[in-house]
Amino acid sequence: MKKSIMALSAALLLGGIASAQKVDFEEYTLDNGLHVILHNDSSAPAVVTSVMYHVGAKDENPERTGFAHFFEHLLFEGTKNIKRGEWMKKVSSNGGINNANTTDDRTYYYEVFPSNNLELGLWMESERMLHPVINQIGVDTQNEVIKEEKRTRFDNQPYGNWQTEVKKNMFINHPYRWSPIGSMEHLDAAKLEEFQAFFKKFYVPKNAVLVVAGQIDIAQAKEWIKKYFGAIPSGEVVKKQIFTEEPITKTIKATYQDPNIQIPAVITAYRTPSMKTRDARVLDLISSYLSGGKSSKLYKKIVDEKKMALEIAAFGLSQEDYGTYMILGLPMAPYTLTDLLKEMDEEIVKIQTDLISEKDYQKLQNTFDNQFVNANSNLEGIAENLAKYYMLYGDINLINSEIELYHSITREEIREVAKKYLNPNQRLILDYVPSTDKAKN
Repeated sequence: MKKSIMALSAALLLGGIASAQKVDFEEYTLDNGLHVILHNDSSAPAVVTSVMYHVGAKDENPERTGFAHFFEHLLFEGTKNIKRGEWMKKVSSNGGINNANTTDDRTYYYEVFPSNNLELGLWMESERMLHPVINQIGVDTQNEVIKEEKRTRFDNQPYGNWQTEVKKNMFINHPYRWSPIGSMEHLDAAKLEEFQAFFKKFYVPKNAVLVVAGQIDIAQAKEWIKKYFGAIPSGEVVKKQIFTEEPITKTIKATYQDPNIQIPAVITAYRTPSMKTRDARVLDLISSYLSGGKSSKLYKKIVDEKKMALEIAAFGLSQEDYGTYMILGLPMAPYTLTDLLKEMDEEIVKIQTDLISEKDYQKLQNTFDNQFVNANSNLEGIAENLAKYYMLYGDINLINSEIELYHSITREEIREVAKKYLNPNQRLILDYVPSTDKAKN
């Protein structure tokens, strides 16, 4: 009877989530190839205008890394009709906020305005696409901004370069081997014409998706979209290069010395499949089970119970072509990196050998239900998810249905996928240690 009640409660919860979270949308494509997605939400007088371009760090020349992230900054410099330095002022003076972000796979720009400023948001994004001013003063200015960002967030930040070192060791052929921040030497060496050519190739309607989400009149929105975006030249279809990596069959061992730390860390990293695959979603569950928060298996065992570590954390880079699952541990004296690695491996062997308990399985499902709700709890999240599912997954309706995929994963699949990907001979072990060069301290 108790199991029946639990099953009924879970079914009702899932049904409630499905109905409450249903995101309605309309999509179409302009003659120039720009894909448009509209989502009407009358719950608040606000609107998001956003554009995602299918260009990220993986689309860069290996001798010119950092270009996609550079353009995240550069395209706020100004346009033919928005003077240099006026972009942010125009947004804030009209009650809005804006931002942008770059990954290995795409670049995303957005504004949030009061709904009566929808036309302004559309005009500004069309200006960014059609009339950006890409000149030497803008390039020089943003070059200095990005150098300071790299110093602050990476070079002078404790443990700031650990993901960069993981990527460098995990990939040989694929551009995922470098980070979006790129190389300052490459940016310094680039000529203005190279930046202009990069923009011309990638920041075009055929390589973009426009999302409008919020309190909108659909017919009026379509009229303005055609007015501001319809005449923009389509550009060429971007032909994506395909990069493949040979399977990792032998443990990769590496060491990195960080002058900003006093406590070493051990990092294990496993290459995983594209985020579009079912196995990637199973690995999401495994990651949450092993290391998702303070109630996870690794944290409870190594930090709380045995007090062997100051911290255990895990990060999954879910990417279009490959993913990477990483676990990081900081030992507490007198324990060593080797001690932590042994404990981490024991928990992975358990999940490869035994089925996780029904209780833990239900906890995972509840966790992912909660994440699903939170992901679409505001307009900004909905707009970015609509763009992401269209551009990177090729299925916009995953914004509504992806949770069903997670619910369909069985405990047996969790065990089998752990056995398939999380093996000692398929990983990197990175010892991330304090620098021995006293001059750097």
